[in-house]
Amino acid sequence: MPPLFVSFLAQGGQMAFVLLAAPLFTGFVRKVKARLQRRRGASIMQPYRDLRRLIGKEAVVADNASWLFRTAPYLIFALIWVAASLVPTFASGLMFSWTGDLIAIIALLGAARFLLALAGLDIGTGFGGIGASREMMISSLAEPAMLMIVVTLALIVGSTQLATIAEFLRSGAAGLRVSLALALFALVIVALAENGRFPVDNPATHLELTMVHEAMVLEYSARHLAMLELAAWLKLLLTMSLIAAIFFPFGMAGGGDGAIDLGGFARGALAWGGKLVVAGALLGVFETAIAKMRVFRVPGLLGIALMLGLLGTLLLYVSRGL
Repeated sequence: MPPLFVSFLAQGGQMAFVLLAAPLFTGFVRKVKARLQRRRGASIMQPYRDLRRLIGKEAVVADNASWLFRTAPYLIFALIWVAASLVPTFASGLMFSWTGDLIAIIALLGAARFLLALAGLDIGTGFGGIGASREMMISSLAEPAMLMIVVTLALIVGSTQLATIAEFLRSGAAGLRVSLALALFALVIVALAENGRFPVDNPATHLELTMVHEAMVLEYSARHLAMLELAAWLKLLLTMSLIAAIFFPFGMAGGGDGAIDLGGFARGALAWGGKLVVAGALLGVFETAIAKMRVFRVPGLLGIALMLGLLGTLLLYVSRGL
């Protein structure tokens, strides 16, 4: 099989896998939470049915909605899908792995968040303004913490490219480092905040006193809402895959340049699926065991993530100076 065809097949497969797996992962997390609460719960395939139902409906748009309100869902979905496709899943050396830079992924997520906040403000409702202001407050603290995590990883590996980071950590050259453990805890906190999960937000609520993400999408319906829901599910899968690629890169195939056969890609896909199952189960257990945090206490939680990232960077500087 020609190497170029293998590369195209691997890269296209990753883009398709993340798109198809995002609703399934969300359905799995919901199922785990339902079983832990001693409920039967909906099928793990329910998110697919929700998307089909939403796409089949007629969109209802406010009279004062601008072009931004109508185009934002598609732009947000495209940005997050591109970011999710750049994160290594079953292989670390795919055709476009050279573009999979952590800083670029943060920029793509930041652009999607900015568009969502603007769309929430476009109609002029109170809910949209509340959600946009809370989203910007959370992002102003989450992004610096994420950048400190990137600095920590860059000092250890010497690069910010995800493929290089995954290969370096998979080889065991980094060893056991306290800085990596601190970066892992900080990234978990940032992931919970970025996706509006417990204890930062409740993704299943529509209570105006607590909701963040839901407040910005209340005015959307039909295909627009389907795009936003799918983008949110993709973002959750992105962060889980990011944690797996950086800190648990075992089982990942080495590349898509023809040196790795399709069997290696299949084994990498199975390993990635197993990591998602474990991550989904842990997320479901965590969200069942913990209560939602008050909004004014969220900066304290994100401050912990920022300090963990900063402490990890300082420990690297101190250890190198000894």
